[in-house]
Amino acid sequence: MTSPRHPRKARLSKPHHSTNVDPNLSLSPIFVRPGEATDLPKFTLPDSMSEPETAYQIVHDESILDGNSRLNLATFVTTWMDDYAKKLYLESADKNMIDKDEYPATSAIEERCWRILADLWHVPDIDDTLGTSTIGSSEACMLGGLALKRLWQERRRAHGEPSDKPNLVMSAAVQVVWEKFCNYWDVEPRYVPVTPDHLVLDGTGLEDYVDENTIGVVAILGQTFTGLYDDVAAIADKLDTIQADTGLDIRMHIDGASGAMVAPFCQPDLAWDFSLDRVNSISTSGHKYGLVYPGLGWVVWRNTQVIPESLIFHVSYLGGDMPTLALNFSRPGAQVLLQYYQFLRLGFEGYHEVQQNSIDVATFLSGSIEKLGPFRLISRGDTIPVFAWVLKEGYTDNWSLYDLAERLRMRGWLVPAYPMADAMSDVVLQRIVVRFGMSHDLATALLTDLTAEVHKLDSLQSPLPDEFARRSQFHH
Repeated sequence: MTSPRHPRKARLSKPHHSTNVDPNLSLSPIFVRPGEATDLPKFTLPDSMSEPETAYQIVHDESILDGNSRLNLATFVTTWMDDYAKKLYLESADKNMIDKDEYPATSAIEERCWRILADLWHVPDIDDTLGTSTIGSSEACMLGGLALKRLWQERRRAHGEPSDKPNLVMSAAVQVVWEKFCNYWDVEPRYVPVTPDHLVLDGTGLEDYVDENTIGVVAILGQTFTGLYDDVAAIADKLDTIQADTGLDIRMHIDGASGAMVAPFCQPDLAWDFSLDRVNSISTSGHKYGLVYPGLGWVVWRNTQVIPESLIFHVSYLGGDMPTLALNFSRPGAQVLLQYYQFLRLGFEGYHEVQQNSIDVATFLSGSIEKLGPFRLISRGDTIPVFAWVLKEGYTDNWSLYDLAERLRMRGWLVPAYPMADAMSDVVLQRIVVRFGMSHDLATALLTDLTAEVHKLDSLQSPLPDEFARRSQFHH
């Protein structure tokens, strides 16, 4: 009795049709070629090759079922760059950022970029600092948090004190990356609740959350929920008071994913960066208001003293020493070049013009939406160009913000509705993110559609099923 052949070997034993491709295949009308007029497997490799035009068309046609990224008002991520940036992107798509010997020019440009950011964020000594590019601001946050943890551990061990119970203090409205950081790196998260009177972290009650095991405090320059800035200066002042009262010297990481690329240009007098002694590190997203396609992040430290040597790896760089600090190994170099392109292309003046225009569009939209009647603004888009609103209490029992979001989606607009954080989770928000490429004309078109849908919802004679019931029905 012969044993059954291995399935993979059986597949390989089939005639390799791709070596004798029908010469008329390339002449077949598009959409009637094999693979387009027939099904290809979706979860196993096809047995043979396809024409490149066929493979392209299949992937292209499936991907157009995605939403229009320009009308996605949920994402913070850059969805438009000019033609020269696209050309540069294509030319450098093969560059690996970690290979500094092979791509020394890209490595040099990476250093220029983070030094430009360090200068923009008022680092005390540009010659005594360190920064790095990352895949996104989530990796940058992880690195900032790791440095705080390692510094705290080394300090505790030097004094013969236990270092096994670190905690990190932050607003309950932080982005999920900080939950991941605490989970992955065994740090206790301590969330300061958001309340109607304290929608941001402002130092109030901070003494109830910090202790000798606190590795640091995270402040957000542009909350994901509302776009509001945490009050970094007030937090720093409170930490000064706590140190005077208890001797605890607690430092800060600024999660500036969006605001760190807006505040320097549009709120230059705001105290939030290295001008405050409490700030050890700052992270940002190059692929958000840095105006670069995803994914790119940056993190910069105040000085080399706040970066534990144990986190730095040294690699050979043109016969010299290049310190590196990253979680990822291989990662794209193209986005780093795109960041430098934007720095050169726009300069300070250009970044100010782009970001201020986005803020102007955001405040135009928020003011117009406020005038419609059903909504109360939570933020206005005058920090980062992001704003949120709630449905006025008692306005209607017939529809919710989830219903409005669903109807706008049918018109192509993605304007999310979601619950607020933690103690305010019973409050449902709707939010708009204005990015480069959202023109005043496009904003007017959105207002027209939004107004029309509000009128349609107001005309309902009976309530729509609530969101929970709709979702349950869909899943069943």
